[in-house]
Amino acid sequence: MGAKATETRARDLRSAMAGGLLQNPDELETRLREVPLEPGCYLMRDGDSRVLYIGKAKKLRSRLRSYFRGHGLLSPRIQLMVRQIHDIDFIVTDSEIEALVLESNLIKEHQPYYNILLKDDSSYPYLCITWSEDYPRIFITRRRRRRSPQDRFYGPYVDVGLLRNTLALVKRAFPLRQRLQPLYRHRTCLNFDIGRCPGVCQRRISPEDYHATLKKVAMVFQGRNEELRELLREQMIHNAECLDFEKAARIRDQLQGLDQLTAHQKMSLPDDRLSRDAIAMANNDQLACVQLFQVRAGKLVGRLGFNLDPQAAAPGHLLQRVLEEHYSDVEPSEIPQEICVQYPLPAGDVLAAWLSQKRQRKVHILTPKRQQKAELVELVERNAGFALQRAQRSSQEQQLALEDLSQLLNLDHPPRRIEGYDISHIQGSDAVASQVVLIQGLAARQHYRRYKLKSGSIAPGHSDDFMAMAEVMRRRFRRWSQAKAGGEDMDRHRRQSSHPLDPIGLSDWPDLVMIDGGKGQLSAVMSALHQLGLAEDLNVCALAKRREQVFLPGSQEPLDSEPDQLGLLLLRRLRDEAHRFAVSYHRQQRGDRMKRSRLSEVPGLGPKRSRELLSHFRSLAAIQLASVEQIAQVEGIGPAVARQVWEFFHPQC
Repeated sequence: MGAKATETRARDLRSAMAGGLLQNPDELETRLREVPLEPGCYLMRDGDSRVLYIGKAKKLRSRLRSYFRGHGLLSPRIQLMVRQIHDIDFIVTDSEIEALVLESNLIKEHQPYYNILLKDDSSYPYLCITWSEDYPRIFITRRRRRRSPQDRFYGPYVDVGLLRNTLALVKRAFPLRQRLQPLYRHRTCLNFDIGRCPGVCQRRISPEDYHATLKKVAMVFQGRNEELRELLREQMIHNAECLDFEKAARIRDQLQGLDQLTAHQKMSLPDDRLSRDAIAMANNDQLACVQLFQVRAGKLVGRLGFNLDPQAAAPGHLLQRVLEEHYSDVEPSEIPQEICVQYPLPAGDVLAAWLSQKRQRKVHILTPKRQQKAELVELVERNAGFALQRAQRSSQEQQLALEDLSQLLNLDHPPRRIEGYDISHIQGSDAVASQVVLIQGLAARQHYRRYKLKSGSIAPGHSDDFMAMAEVMRRRFRRWSQAKAGGEDMDRHRRQSSHPLDPIGLSDWPDLVMIDGGKGQLSAVMSALHQLGLAEDLNVCALAKRREQVFLPGSQEPLDSEPDQLGLLLLRRLRDEAHRFAVSYHRQQRGDRMKRSRLSEVPGLGPKRSRELLSHFRSLAAIQLASVEQIAQVEGIGPAVARQVWEFFHPQC
């Protein structure tokens, strides 16, 4: 983002917050009088007509008034949103159920920032199936990126180990694509020969048939094991009656794989006729942990976890919102007949009617007080309590380390965002750098960055770590230097960068920068920051490897620290992660260079043809052994170029 774009966005948002409806009572009252006392959905917009928030209400006018009359009682997040509201749109519906359905559709369409109730937490993994592709992929991810509307995420799952085991068993039971890219260009690999893959790379199976296989796999992660087992049993009997014993045997193996999948489910309930979900939560002042148990045919088949802001609403409202968001993204067949909740829902009848309409069968929402269902909810609540304890213990440990680090470095407040940098090369060749980020003491891998060093003074046979680190700093903070030159208030970022709600949007300003190295690297970094005009705005330190000593700018002596103190251990963990990330990228670059090096020396052979040759033959050794005719068969390689390649590897012939 350039200086003009940064300045414009900051100015627009400041003016938006200054001239919103909250600061214009007459305009606000006029807008609210236009809103009817009927059910429907409302859309709150900022000064640029962007949708900030979408909600539903039984009485639209009353609900909207509550945002402005009780403004001081709202959470900080919602207060910030209300200050940005310039306009309010509304859509009237005939009933609350229609409003609920409309709200879900509008949120999916507009993706408003302030509708994110569930925290962006990376502790729980999802399973993704890319239904939008001809040959869908199935993989585990911790980030629900915005993909095609056809793609589906299942989860979030609490036990990632169990999820990996389940996916491994599924891939053994059903023939699925095993690789992102084909191993060979014109033939199948070993996975096809042993029946693990249906030959996706060579299109040995049609997209329609492959989708049919994936639909069976999806039933496993929807908790529909019994339904899938019955479907496979019918297909096996049909194939046997048609004397197609080979297909029948494959389905028999799949049934055996399903038996292995359900073998780990130790919990079972006496009532195996109903499918039900049970949801409960445990919370403190900072975090609410919600868990949802999925019970199908009397067995626990899934355990999902969610983290929420406990200040956002009352417990019943939080549970209802989790259920609304969860069931809005599932297929009708995944909705159970019964949902047992810990607290009464404020609009449970509306939610039940909506789910019944979506499922085309009656759905009951209960708040059990006695017998087995109440015991199930208590079990879910106990598991949520354990999850809260783990999260709280981890949070406390990280907070203690951050506070100790702030005291060690004499910072104004515990650093929220810490960045670590390292350089990796071998005598100047394949020189790269890494940037790793800790937020609240936890690794934020979505913010990791890698740099290919471009300085002319860094070349094979000549290394300069000082110059390399200075180059990385200039590239990393050039945008901030331009923003400061454009009038951006850097003092405000130093004071407020630890606040989770950064209204300007420049959220990558670090509270602390750590350099892997000693006084030399630190001096080079500070020189680069002086050139950018940011030396006085950034907190920088260096961690030397040999004696684990911490240096600050302008100081000749290391800080007085203990080897086992929490702040120093946090810096060492950050340094080790930066080193790991840099070394892995260096090895990748070195491996690519070694593959390309000799082919790049062939006259008339450019990068594209080199990739075609490597893709076809898979190695340089295979290219050396190939004849002129075999090389000429590669797409894009004519007889003349094939002769040049062959002569390059056979100069004596």
